[in-house]
Amino acid sequence: MRAAASTGLHAEPSADQAWRELHARSCAPYRAAGRFAWHFARGKLGRDPVFRGLVERGELRGGDGPPRVVDIGCGQGLLASLLQQMADAQAQGRWPAAWPAVLPARAYTGIELMRSDVARAEAAVGSLPLAPRFVCGDMREVALPACDLVVILDVLHYVDHDAQRALLERVHAALAPHGRLLLRIGDMAQAGGFRASQWVDRIVTWTRGHRVPPTWGRPLADWQALLRALGFAVQPLPMSAGTPFANVLLVADRP
Repeated sequence: MRAAASTGLHAEPSADQAWRELHARSCAPYRAAGRFAWHFARGKLGRDPVFRGLVERGELRGGDGPPRVVDIGCGQGLLASLLQQMADAQAQGRWPAAWPAVLPARAYTGIELMRSDVARAEAAVGSLPLAPRFVCGDMREVALPACDLVVILDVLHYVDHDAQRALLERVHAALAPHGRLLLRIGDMAQAGGFRASQWVDRIVTWTRGHRVPPTWGRPLADWQALLRALGFAVQPLPMSAGTPFANVLLVADRP
């Protein structure tokens, strides 16, 4: 450490240090959107294993260059903030060698049904250098721009099975060759964990002031079969470590 300081170089951060810094910097813009937005960002990014998992595994990529990202069900734009801080950390040499490098996103479009969430996203992260664009609308109806990476975390079960398939067909069509879909779902075959996640989902939805809609789940095997039938190569990754849930991240690549 003394040698690094004497030469003007920064010691490489550990993975835990790097994640704490990413978390803090990603949450900081939400102070501008009010106490709820800031506390929600801190809790969601800090407690949900999916965000650190995506960073540590290098899954936030798609295509052959800097990805154009579409975030369906983006909420208050947490992923946009995280992507910006990832790019900054890599550019400034604050990226641990244990983590795969990820090309900075060149475009970000967030799609969200709830107008209040879009307002918080725009207030907090709308002016980031990434220049995120937020669209308030129903994911079943909003046109998807050409893209390299689509992220859908925990929202597809809010529409029925026919609508799920129709949206995934549109995602496949919008993705460039070698593009990627990151889809987190609850595995209905794991009854206890699936019920727990549904229960928490309903509480969170209600506390955010939204109507609690019906849901349409599927067993993991059915999700995989659906994606493969649409032309994706699929890899399932458990993504509920430290929680009682049955969440699985499906990494679906378009060949």
